Amino acid sequence: MSPSYPRNPPAFQVRVNKKDLPPAAKNDLLAVAVLEDVFAPGMFTLRLLNWDPDKQEVTWSDDKLFAEGNEVEIGMGYVDHVETLMVGEITGLEPEFAADEPPLLTVRGYDRRHRLTRGRRTRSFTKMKDSEIAGKVAREAGLTGKADDTKTAHDYVLQHNQTDLEFLLDRAARIGHEVVVEDKTLFFRKHKNTGSEAVVLTRERDLVRFEPRLTSMPQVAEVAVQGWDPKAKKGIVGRAKVGDEVTTMGGKKSGAKVTKSAFKAPAAVAVDRPVVTQAEADQIAKGSFNDMALAYVSGDGECVGRTDLRAGTLVKVEGLGRRFSGLYYVSSTRHRYSPRRGYQTEFSVRRNAT
Repeated sequence: MSPSYPRNPPAFQVRVNKKDLPPAAKNDLLAVAVLEDVFAPGMFTLRLLNWDPDKQEVTWSDDKLFAEGNEVEIGMGYVDHVETLMVGEITGLEPEFAADEPPLLTVRGYDRRHRLTRGRRTRSFTKMKDSEIAGKVAREAGLTGKADDTKTAHDYVLQHNQTDLEFLLDRAARIGHEVVVEDKTLFFRKHKNTGSEAVVLTRERDLVRFEPRLTSMPQVAEVAVQGWDPKAKKGIVGRAKVGDEVTTMGGKKSGAKVTKSAFKAPAAVAVDRPVVTQAEADQIAKGSFNDMALAYVSGDGECVGRTDLRAGTLVKVEGLGRRFSGLYYVSSTRHRYSPRRGYQTEFSVRRNAT
């Protein structure tokens, strides 16, 4: 059965500095794409015809409409409903000039996470939780910080020759968090792979394609994080094991549990990061274990354009049999619109159990 298509025609909206795209630019627009990713800055592209045949000169690559730093808001959907997918900033222009072809222009930009990639720093933070550090870094970039309380305060944290984004991603990876920016708000949060689905996709009705991959190779039965408590002058060990999954996403067996049973998998011991308190060791062990578990099943798919299919949400996929049907965490999406092909959504997902 072919995928179902909405009855209303696809539509899009582009606003630059809070104003609708001028009619002339909209007429020259060939394609719009929005890439969302919970692990990297989101990106958008606008592809336009860049030529005035009457004046015989280039147009949009010389126009201040697409100046670096301009805010761009992109929405997609259908005639009766267009929803904002990204608010970002223009960071580059890529014109194309070829013989016997009209000049083209790609306008490229990113969500405001790109502000955290500019310049490397070496500095320290004292007596602060990771959530507090994330809030401070967000404010320095002109963003509002919203962070899940990470509870454990650290005596000393070093940012060593890292961009702010590299530093925050490193802190997030230690404890199973992610760094996401939506408009002007930076979120430092746990993976949102708990709860109920935001979207249901069925093989027969909704999916153009879906390609899941199950691998037990990165899975272990236990994660142990070793450190040294300088005050008590003794070693510390934080552990997380089968049963410490924050959720099994509706599945019966996590990847760690399957691997423990099938291969008698040993524990993975981490000693590559300085850990000085038991609370910190426990937090890192649980975060690392759940990050590892979420790599058990991954997949890529495509469907007719869906504005409700967003990175950082849960999707339920049906019609794939017992093992591969169920909840998946959406790690990235790519929304594309063009007058020729309409509106399409590609997505990547992860799952920790079957």
